[in-house]
Amino acid sequence: MTQTFEAMNGLFLEDLKVGQSAMFGRTVTDADIAAFAGVSGDTNPIHLHDGFARTTRFGQRIAHGMLSGSFISTVIGTKLPGPGAVYVSQTMNFMAPVMIGDTITAVATVSAIDDRRRRVTLKTQCLSGEKVVIDGEAVVLVPRRTTA
Repeated sequence: MTQTFEAMNGLFLEDLKVGQSAMFGRTVTDADIAAFAGVSGDTNPIHLHDGFARTTRFGQRIAHGMLSGSFISTVIGTKLPGPGAVYVSQTMNFMAPVMIGDTITAVATVSAIDDRRRRVTLKTQCLSGEKVVIDGEAVVLVPRRTTA
């Protein structure tokens, strides 16, 4: 049973280096927006109603900012540092809208490691092509490798 549990861990604090990076990409679909609205309760018509969205400055429906932001959580929880990491904080600056059909790439890069407190700071971004749509920073608590 211990071996299975160990296999579920992501990277440990000792495995991380400043500059290390990971990413996750996904094309945002109408179904993603509808599902996110259902789960989050955010039914703002700018996300769900074509007629309303056409009257806004965007001229069309846009994805929830937090939908794209959740892709950062995907990177942190599954890749870097991965399973076992615990969010302490996340800042997000929304720089541009995400449209249905945009492919978003979330990137997390280790920018600082506080060995004593087991905290890792990551520069976080979501990109649509070369355009930064979300810019931010996350702090996560990362487990140490246990010694036998």
